[in-house]
Amino acid sequence: MVVLAAILSILLAGSWVYCVLIVLGARKYLAVVPAVPTELQPISVLKPLCGEDEGLEQNLRSFFAQDYPEFEIIFGVHRADDPAAALVNRLITEYKNQVHARLVITGESLIPNGKAHNLNRLVREARYELLVMSDSDVRVRPDLLSTIAREFQDARVGLITCPYRAVAGRSFWSQTEAIGMNTELLGGVLVARMIEGMRFALGPTMAVRRSLLEEIGGFAYLQEFLAEDFVIGQRAAELGHEVVLSSSVIEHRIGTQSMARNLSHRLRWARSTRRSRPAGYWGQIFTYPMALAIVLLAAWPAAWSLVLFTLILRSVAAFATAESLLCDPLFRKRWWLLPVQDVLGFCVWMGGFLGDTIIWRDRKCTVLRDGRLHVNP
Repeated sequence: MVVLAAILSILLAGSWVYCVLIVLGARKYLAVVPAVPTELQPISVLKPLCGEDEGLEQNLRSFFAQDYPEFEIIFGVHRADDPAAALVNRLITEYKNQVHARLVITGESLIPNGKAHNLNRLVREARYELLVMSDSDVRVRPDLLSTIAREFQDARVGLITCPYRAVAGRSFWSQTEAIGMNTELLGGVLVARMIEGMRFALGPTMAVRRSLLEEIGGFAYLQEFLAEDFVIGQRAAELGHEVVLSSSVIEHRIGTQSMARNLSHRLRWARSTRRSRPAGYWGQIFTYPMALAIVLLAAWPAAWSLVLFTLILRSVAAFATAESLLCDPLFRKRWWLLPVQDVLGFCVWMGGFLGDTIIWRDRKCTVLRDGRLHVNP
C-alpha cells in the first residue's frame, strides 16, 4: 500500500504541473492579436448534415448571418428525404437574395464515416480556395468568416481550427461532458499548442486551403479514418504548413443525451484517440487530477491536504479555460461537477484501453493501429 501511495503521489504531482501548464497555455492563447486583413478572400462553407439535430435551425441560421462580403454555403445530405433537407431548402429560399447557398444529395455512404463521405462530395462542389468545414451542431458568431480570413493572411497558414464552448442539453450526462470539454479537453489543446505547436485539428469547425487538402489526398484519403479531423491537422503539420488555433470561439451544441449514448460515444472517441496518438493517450492520466487524488485518499487516508490542494489547482485551471477563455455560463452554475467529470473521464480513459471495437453509424467497426476504420462482417 505504501508503494501504491508513492506512485499515486508522483502521478498527482504530475497533474499539478499539468494544471499550471493549462493556465500558462490559456494566457498564451489570449495574448495573440490577429492581423488586420488586407484582402478578404471568398470562402466556401461546407455543411455535412444527417438528420435534424436539436437546435439545428438556429445553428444553420448563424452561418447565413455571417458579416462577410463573399461566401457560399453548400449543404450535403445522403438522401433527399433526410429531415434536414426540408429545413435547408426553406432557409435557402428565405435567404436567396442575401446568401448563395445550395443543397447537394451526396448519396448513401458505403463507409462508416458518413461525414467524410459528404465532405468528399462537397469539396468538389465548392467554388473557392478557402474551405470552412463545420458540423451541424455548431453555432457561430457573425464574425467567424472575417476572423478566419484575417488568420489566413499569413501564407504559411494552411489550416485553422476553432476552439469551442460545449453547450449542454438538459441531461446530467451532457452537462458533465460539457464541463469536461470546456476544461479538460480544451486544457489539453492549449498545453499541446504551447509545448509542441498545433499538430492536429478539432472537428466541429476547421478551415483549410483547397491546395493543402489536395496535397494531403483529399477526403478520399481522410474518409478511411475515424478521427479525420486529427489526421488532417497532423498531415498538414508534417507537410510544413502552419496549423492555427483560431481566435474565434464557436459553440458546439452537444444536446441532451442519455447515459448509454453519452458513454458510448465517449468510449468511441477514447479508443480513436488511443490509436491516433498512443503516447499522448497515456499522458492523459495527468488530466484527471481529482480522480487521482480520490484514489490516493483511498490508499492513504491521511492525504486530505493533498486532495484539497488538488481541488484548488484543478479549479484554477478550469477557470482559466471555461471562464477566462470561453465565458461558459454552465461552468459558473455547475462548477461542482469538476470532480464528478474527473472520475467519469478517468473511467472512460481506462475503458479506452480495453478493446478496439466501436459502434459507428450503427456499424460494428474495429479501429486499426493507424486510426483507420475496418467494418466488421
